[in-house]
Amino acid sequence: MTSPTSPLTVAAPDGLGVVVHDLAPGADGPPILISHATGFCAHAYQPIAAAVADRRHSLAMDHRGHGATAAPPGWQAGEGVDWAPFGTDTLAVARALAPPGGLLGFGHSMGASSLLLAAHRHPALFDRLVLFEPIGGPPLDATVDATLDLEAIPIVIGARRRRRRFDSFEQAYDNFRSKPPLSQMTPESLRGYVHHGLRPVADGGVELCCPPELEAAIFVAGFDNGVWDVLPDIDVPVTVITGFVEPLGTSFRSTQIAERLPRGKLVVLPHMDHFGPFSHPGEIAELIVASAS
Repeated sequence: MTSPTSPLTVAAPDGLGVVVHDLAPGADGPPILISHATGFCAHAYQPIAAAVADRRHSLAMDHRGHGATAAPPGWQAGEGVDWAPFGTDTLAVARALAPPGGLLGFGHSMGASSLLLAAHRHPALFDRLVLFEPIGGPPLDATVDATLDLEAIPIVIGARRRRRRFDSFEQAYDNFRSKPPLSQMTPESLRGYVHHGLRPVADGGVELCCPPELEAAIFVAGFDNGVWDVLPDIDVPVTVITGFVEPLGTSFRSTQIAERLPRGKLVVLPHMDHFGPFSHPGEIAELIVASAS
């Protein structure tokens, strides 16, 4: 599986080339910028792009250390990782793509937070944001949270244990489709992830583009990513979508984020979880389009 057209590379301020893929070649509607979740890549959202291709032109970025975008020095080993560059990269891409009147941005999890960071710095680049469970709670309290071991949190442990190599793309696909949570993904979404979120290696196998060490480090850094502090100053209409709301999870934080945004609106979809854009891409696509009408 290959990208249908040659991707665009946008230079970030630190010189890193951020790769942007056209997920809907031939579509002539207004653009959507899609910003993906931690560990995934642009092509995992191909079903959303296909569902709106008659109305919108979907362009999706690979964040640094994911898909076709390289990681800066140290990041592959999980060193020096923080979330500010994700926002800076997203801002650079938005500047390159935004039409008069601004972009419609769709983001998922970390990718949603990256759009918020970019919109805070340059709100005029965005007409509206539609965000599925963005990450960004109150900063950790040094006194209250002094005993909190972020490395022992289940999502971080799970990332570090992630299998990084497979004999082939097909073996990776078969492995992922048999185990939650990736088993929730539609076949098209999962194949997009497998064929663009993994890369060939010299021995003929394939490996994750975002290695376990980097994924875990991104999760750890996400607990104090700076998003919460800037929310009151984001002057852009934002629709925040969440799945079933669980206490203290990303879904609960999403309700808080929607309340803290000056122009925030909350949509709760109780039949979904954090993988909603992968398990129900058609429904999410329609919400994205409806939000901008």
